[in-house]
Amino acid sequence: MDMSARIPTLILGGTGYVAGEVLRLVLAHPHFELAGVMSDSQPGEPVGKAFPHLAAVLGDLRFSSEEQIRDQLAQHPRSAVFSAAPHGVSAALIDRLLSAAEAAGTRPRVVDISADYRYSTADAYASVYKHAHGAPARIQDFTCAVPEHLPKAPTQHVAHPGCFATAILLASVPLLALDLVTPTLFVSGITGSTGSGRKPVDGTHHPTRHSDLYSYNALVHRHIPEITACAAAASGVTADFAFVPHSGPFARGIHATVQASLKTPTHGAPLDTASLLARLREFYAHSPFVRVLDTAPRLKDIVASNYAHLSVIGNGRTVAVTCVIDNLNKGAAGGAVQWMNRLFDLPETAGLTAPAAGWT
Repeated sequence: MDMSARIPTLILGGTGYVAGEVLRLVLAHPHFELAGVMSDSQPGEPVGKAFPHLAAVLGDLRFSSEEQIRDQLAQHPRSAVFSAAPHGVSAALIDRLLSAAEAAGTRPRVVDISADYRYSTADAYASVYKHAHGAPARIQDFTCAVPEHLPKAPTQHVAHPGCFATAILLASVPLLALDLVTPTLFVSGITGSTGSGRKPVDGTHHPTRHSDLYSYNALVHRHIPEITACAAAASGVTADFAFVPHSGPFARGIHATVQASLKTPTHGAPLDTASLLARLREFYAHSPFVRVLDTAPRLKDIVASNYAHLSVIGNGRTVAVTCVIDNLNKGAAGGAVQWMNRLFDLPETAGLTAPAAGWT
């Protein structure tokens, strides 16, 4: 591919937090060129009004309608499409746009950040989200995985796992793939308020959440089937995940701890912390955004970046792996850009190497 040619890039579902983070990353990307941002609710309105922190570089860019985005896709032989549209909306929207592009003879690549293409069948999706899938025939065109666990997507398009799923999979898959643990994993995860989206509700309203910590949807969170399926695809092991999510008193970030019972080695001494650290480092040796630390990872060291920090402790019987990521970046927009880089045979790290802000 000609590295000097910039790729027209379109963002769907353009007023939400994830769309804003995709927009921020695309604006600074060396190979993607923003061609349009779609909003059903605010077509024609200035994009900078929804994202004042980006207004200085957006100029007079205005939100596009679906028809305008469809015209853009027809004009460009190739383009990148990021969908941050809501669950239950994204599937049909993507299907309409891809069908129009196919009729025009163009070939966009799509990364869907919603949940709509994360499941391999329409029935699996409907069992979790309690409504019919919006475009069942299109499911076969998407693969769902975190980039670190699938070197190359076998399909034209990709579905990025959810933010909780990303953190838990990064911590869990090495344990399962390396056959280090029995396949029952206990997970405690804490997420920032931006994970619930822009619209204020009781669980994300700042006066409620500030200086507080509480669990929700313990053992029945809707990401459990997604985590189970992605972990099985990446490791070859179907595991049981007992997941207790928590709402944290911060805006950005996820802190996840995964515990499991270590298997007794056939030969040699039981695995200690040093041995487990070595195994995780070897597993992620070729993953530029994953760092395995000797000490407990901290949210402030990764917030607003595409990096994931992990650490592990073992006592010969039990292992605990801790992972921290930014929910809007590595857990959504950054992971999606990482996938889009791959879909266009670009360097995987393009546009994503900025370090964390620190002291946020």
